[in-house]
Amino acid sequence: MTPPSAQAQLDAFDTVAKALAEGDRHHLYEAVEDALQTLVGHKLFTLLMVLPGAKEVQRFYSTNVEAYPLTGKKTMGDTPWGDLVIRQHKPFLGRNRADIEWAFFDHELIASLGLGSAINVPVIRHGELLGTLALLHAEGHFDDAKLAIASRFAPYLVDAFATEIEAAQ
Repeated sequence: MTPPSAQAQLDAFDTVAKALAEGDRHHLYEAVEDALQTLVGHKLFTLLMVLPGAKEVQRFYSTNVEAYPLTGKKTMGDTPWGDLVIRQHKPFLGRNRADIEWAFFDHELIASLGLGSAINVPVIRHGELLGTLALLHAEGHFDDAKLAIASRFAPYLVDAFATEIEAAQ
């Protein structure tokens, strides 16, 4: 992937800022998805909220609703990934399939979709985890620079995630 031009980078952030100002959550999610496609690339983009009590999570945005639907809730088990992202509020960078297998119970589904690298960015408000932004792509696609770019989008999503959580209660 060729690095985006400075103008493409500014345009991506401007589009997200405009969507944020409009107040339409779905449009904001699409703008963030498009910006991240331009800036880092992805084959799958999902948004997952942590429900009150931090015991359950629910996906509310997915670019592949067949493989990763928006229905139902699932319990977060005690996993190394959960400790890193859910409890410590740190991002996850999975560079290869071994990292994906370490992190995700559904690593076989991920591999079947041709995905072998991942980024998970916590969305945090006042020290409270609201959820995560997830990007997946082919093995070896993501690196520290792409994680840094993706992490810049989490603050744009704080209010929208809070609204999603309130609506789910």
